[in-house]
Amino acid sequence: MIEIEGRVIGEVFAEAVARVPEAEFLAAPGGLSFSYAAAAAAVAEARTALAAAGYGPGHRVALLLGTRPEHYVLKLAMNALGISCVPINPDYRPGELAYVLEDSAALLLVAAPEHAGLASDAMKDMTKPPLLSLFEGDLEVPPAPCPAGAGPLTAESEASLLYTSGTTGRPKGCILSHDYELLMGASYLRPRGAMAVTGADRVFNPLPAFHVNAGVLTFFGVMLAGGCLIQPPRFSASSFWDDCAETRATLFHYLGVVISVLMADRTAGSDRLGALRAGLGAGVEPALHVAFENRFGIPLVELWGMTEMCRVLSMEEEPRHIDTRAMGRPRDDLEVQVWDDAGREVSRGTPGEMVIRHSQATPRRGFFSGYLNKPEATAEAWEGGWFHTGDTVEMDEEGVITFLDRKKNIIRRAGENIAAAEVENVLFEHPAVENVAVAPCPDETREEEVLAAIKLAPGHAASAETARAIFDAAFARMAYYKPPGWVLFVEEIPVTGTQKVQKHALFPPGEDPRERPGIHDLRALKKRR
Repeated sequence: MIEIEGRVIGEVFAEAVARVPEAEFLAAPGGLSFSYAAAAAAVAEARTALAAAGYGPGHRVALLLGTRPEHYVLKLAMNALGISCVPINPDYRPGELAYVLEDSAALLLVAAPEHAGLASDAMKDMTKPPLLSLFEGDLEVPPAPCPAGAGPLTAESEASLLYTSGTTGRPKGCILSHDYELLMGASYLRPRGAMAVTGADRVFNPLPAFHVNAGVLTFFGVMLAGGCLIQPPRFSASSFWDDCAETRATLFHYLGVVISVLMADRTAGSDRLGALRAGLGAGVEPALHVAFENRFGIPLVELWGMTEMCRVLSMEEEPRHIDTRAMGRPRDDLEVQVWDDAGREVSRGTPGEMVIRHSQATPRRGFFSGYLNKPEATAEAWEGGWFHTGDTVEMDEEGVITFLDRKKNIIRRAGENIAAAEVENVLFEHPAVENVAVAPCPDETREEEVLAAIKLAPGHAASAETARAIFDAAFARMAYYKPPGWVLFVEEIPVTGTQKVQKHALFPPGEDPRERPGIHDLRALKKRR
């Protein structure tokens, strides 16, 4: 593997190109393909355009391109100049995009033509909107509105600013350094066995380029190995097997929803695998995990990671406990403990919150640099000298960590983290809503769905029409996956004496809220525009 200690992304990419210039680096099914040498030429062209326009260290540039190979070309060009990349989810509504652009202080937004309307709508009401460049293959950018910094580019310089759902409402910007991103790539290459990635591998990842899984973990892992990253615009059940065969994929990434959909096709079996030898991912239901491996004869290797931390936990070594939610074991370079609410380590086999650090001497080595403009939130996450993951787990005597629940007020829907507080804040603004509590609800396909328990304001009927009106108002303001898929009108929202909502008391233990009389199922309305 390429040496990464103390280096920056541009240096490491140049060395990867020198090692395997003609090897395929980035590809999309039926579409664009870059060898390492071709990618280097495209990066150099984009870098020249950005430098000529005055962009450089200390600047942030937002990318609104969706998932396509050019996203990575522009990111590499930006990072080579010391520019930080701010990836944007194209499913955002204008208000959500405006928030990220304002919070990040991005100077420039590079958008694909199909997203020009979203960009325009977002920027029209901004006090200081960024400049806009529509990307159609050649990068043409307006002059930078302020001079770049003069400081040297180092391993600790900011490479990306990724937004992740916070527990208190608006997403938080995670500052990721060059060192962090390269370490994450190295972490991807660490596991052995079926998921050991080499330069001969062609990794099919249908997850978005604007998330850390594909955009950092897989991308830099593949680069360090000299392999190929294959990215479709998004996961497609109808073309998945054909796309994997066409691109000669050897590994694929999944979420629980991907496996659920693939298993629904009763005609698919091991004859569809082609060159695939393993799947890598998270969140598959244990029963489906066992059934998939029995039917297809290849392993699904469960991983655990998060935007704030570069080291991936994995279950590639036997026994893999595929009939459980086992998600990994501690690593030599990642200490893991399980704590109770008082901050004390619990005994093995006892549930608690998973906390992590690199080591006692250097606890934050390989972690994010902090939440942008939120030092209090950063300090809270590191309370006690360990990073608090917000995941409730158990660790057995052999060190196997099994996921139980999320301590954070987060809903995990088809790979997207949704802050319950963000949804509540939007729903509260509807005149029919007097009080609301948003919580996760089980979903057989997407792992979890958003459920809103709503106490109606006087004069509003607990009807399907009211539920639809509340949903439509939220859908107009939020990315399609965030509004409630289930709406339940209740007489009261349980609260403490200080009026804090008690979500654990919304439903009796063991009750499936989807079976409540009068609940409204709005899941079919949650579609991309």
